[in-house]
Amino acid sequence: MISSIMPTCSRAPMGFEKGAGSWLTDTDGRRFLDFGSGVAVTVLGHAHPRLVAALTAQAGRLWHTSNLYQVPNQQALAEKLVAHTFADTMFFANSGAEAMECAIKCARKYWHAEGRPERHRILTFEGCFHGRTLATISAAGTEKLTKGFGPLLPGFEQLPAADLDAVKAALDGTVAAVVAEPVIGEGGIIPLPDAFLRGLRALCDKTGALLILDEIQSGMGRTGKLFAHEWAGITPDIMAIAKGIGGGFPLGACLATGEAAKGMGPGTHGSTFGGNPLACAVGCAVMDEVTADGFLAHVAAVSGHLRQGLEGLVATYPDVFTLVRGTGLMIGIKCRVANADMVSAGYDAGILTVPGGDNVLRVLPALNISVGEIDEGIARLGTAAQRVAARP
Repeated sequence: MISSIMPTCSRAPMGFEKGAGSWLTDTDGRRFLDFGSGVAVTVLGHAHPRLVAALTAQAGRLWHTSNLYQVPNQQALAEKLVAHTFADTMFFANSGAEAMECAIKCARKYWHAEGRPERHRILTFEGCFHGRTLATISAAGTEKLTKGFGPLLPGFEQLPAADLDAVKAALDGTVAAVVAEPVIGEGGIIPLPDAFLRGLRALCDKTGALLILDEIQSGMGRTGKLFAHEWAGITPDIMAIAKGIGGGFPLGACLATGEAAKGMGPGTHGSTFGGNPLACAVGCAVMDEVTADGFLAHVAAVSGHLRQGLEGLVATYPDVFTLVRGTGLMIGIKCRVANADMVSAGYDAGILTVPGGDNVLRVLPALNISVGEIDEGIARLGTAAQRVAARP
């Protein structure tokens, strides 16, 4: 008999009833150090006072009106994002997949507005993950995501990651846009080299193709910059964000320059709940925290401490781990053992991590985590690694 909840996820045998900062407590009263942040979502930890206050205050005033009317909180959040990014305009959604859907539509509509509807192809990269809608799994193209869901949507082509020659060969008069994750997340925490991103920007400028960046997982301060592309000194034409922008409340956005969004007039896209007063009240609070003086400097400081601790684990348990990669507080530990075994051993040790592609253990703590909590997390990961190493 099927579960009342559709069994689309392999769920761990625990459920949580409360959280505070970087800690979660399950229904049996056990405390876990959260090094997964709900897959890079709870950037300010659990039950952050400023987010709780923003949500509670808005809940007592107004929950929903729809996008048939002005939404003051939506306008306020848009202005904060415009002030801190390349963007001139944006569309608010409920998730990263929806933000990517808007980005794809925006790029194709741009070329339609230019009188070039033949420019509809979207180039993506192997190992990418942009969501689980039909369009976004078609963009990724991997069998894991697409098997059983055919026919896929046409117009997407996957290229080897970080291969400028492949991009150059594929860019022709039918390409609307190139989509990249500055740090490939689900595929195994693989940062794309700054030189590649700069070269990609230059190729798009030369050919007219729009550059879409997926910063759903890497954005909102996770790499030590507000958005990861800033490390390379470039800007996209369109960018999808989600996860951290809501701090745990469902929220996503598609950001764009005015030029890239010129085809998106009334009726071209929409959302019943996207950018509702509750979500945008929380989003404004998250933006205020993450852009406050000293916040990103803290991320940089603690990420160095975390990296050092993880490198120590690799040296101590060479039969369990092979290397550490990533940037900021978006770190992957490549495993010699099955990463699922490390995740499971972590449960026993009281620490939560996230499996990723290429047999990587993703470490994605809250951005306001303390040095002491990082030390505790390293100790617990060490306990988990010791238990895995001792297995026959």
